[in-house]
Amino acid sequence: MASIPHPRHFVAIVDMILGFLRACQPIQFVLAGLLAAGVATIQLMKRRRTVYLIDYACSQGIGSCRVPKATFIEHIHLNPLFDDHSVSFMTRMLESSAIGEETRLPPGDSYMPAQNSFQEAGAEAELVVFSAIDDLFANRMVTADAIDILVVNCSVFAPVPSITDMIVNRYKLRDDVRAVNLSGMGCSAGVISVGLAAGMLQATGHGATQHALVVSTEIITSNFYTGKERPMQLSNILFRVGGAAVLLSTSEDRARFRLSHLVRTSTTGTHDGSYSCVFQEEDGEGNLGVNLSKDLLAVAGNALKANITAVAPLVLPLSEQLTFALSFVARKLGLTVKPHVPGFRKAFDHFCVHCGGRAVIDKVQSSLGLSDEQVEASRMTLHRFGNTSSSTVWYELAYIEAKGRMRKNDKVWMIGFGSGFKCNSAVWECIRPADQPDRAWAGCIHRYPSALP
Repeated sequence: MASIPHPRHFVAIVDMILGFLRACQPIQFVLAGLLAAGVATIQLMKRRRTVYLIDYACSQGIGSCRVPKATFIEHIHLNPLFDDHSVSFMTRMLESSAIGEETRLPPGDSYMPAQNSFQEAGAEAELVVFSAIDDLFANRMVTADAIDILVVNCSVFAPVPSITDMIVNRYKLRDDVRAVNLSGMGCSAGVISVGLAAGMLQATGHGATQHALVVSTEIITSNFYTGKERPMQLSNILFRVGGAAVLLSTSEDRARFRLSHLVRTSTTGTHDGSYSCVFQEEDGEGNLGVNLSKDLLAVAGNALKANITAVAPLVLPLSEQLTFALSFVARKLGLTVKPHVPGFRKAFDHFCVHCGGRAVIDKVQSSLGLSDEQVEASRMTLHRFGNTSSSTVWYELAYIEAKGRMRKNDKVWMIGFGSGFKCNSAVWECIRPADQPDRAWAGCIHRYPSALP
């Protein structure tokens, strides 16, 4: 049994400390204080600043751009560039796509024949981008001159000057705004842009509050495919007009969500066929379009598995992590073990799965063991707005909030897929649900969920 120190030992220690302090010069106290303050400052600066989502807005589009299925079929039937086989194929694909009657196509597509010029593409960009930003600023969470960082992603339309310059000029952002324009990164670029903006916010150090504006869209006017290759005709069926504007900040004041994790995975170098799975190219007759490979679902599945492996340790309880790890190791050793699907339904309250198409949603639902309600936001977004590329996850988040399902402390998992091939995740924690539905859903949310064929 250890002996208890005698009280006189404590007295001796105290006397020794006091004697040391009396022997110190004033300058030594000052230097010690400065050293302690310096160490504390370095530790504070090393801590990553928390990034918050203040608000977001989805482009509603204009009614004149609405293209019902019958109108789309009529247009491709009257288009002299499409033969009967192409019209028949696109008609079948549209009928089975789960896309509804209210999706939007660019204004140029309403002409006969369609006007897919560079000028029309610029008009689409202004329509989508400005409407989303206008709605965001209308909420008066922040003014344009408070924006420190601007990140825009649009894959196939890259004008000069860039879309970021277009925004800076329109809203008269400050001369020192740090603007970045991303292109060619596909449908997962919305999550990539959030990660880039968050990193730039965190790199500013612990000083004044910083704000970042993130704009995610895809301009499809100039990418309408007029050739006869069926894998390239699919993009005409799936993609629709849409975009979103998101306001991020280093301040929790008036914040609605907290960014908990952001994980990016790419399978380009690890799986054959990933690089060319979604590929913009010309066909044999020189028609430009996006080729969607028949291996798309398999490639997306591999990318999702890679992303799950990275996300799981961050969000799952220890018991689930151990089970998942043992299953993973057993399969690596060649043992016949059924892959363990992590219990993400327990880790997250809501799922925003990129609605690249009906089959993509089915694949993710099956892989993660999600219920029909948990993928409802994805299916209804596909039905109402189509595949709006990188902005789909924001329409899905807006759907969940418009239905009144979001609660304080709820966790949201955004999953984006894109060319490359990439699967990117963002994990958000709700601080304060929306007071009212986003304008994109406000006038129609009462009709959803809608029965799908």
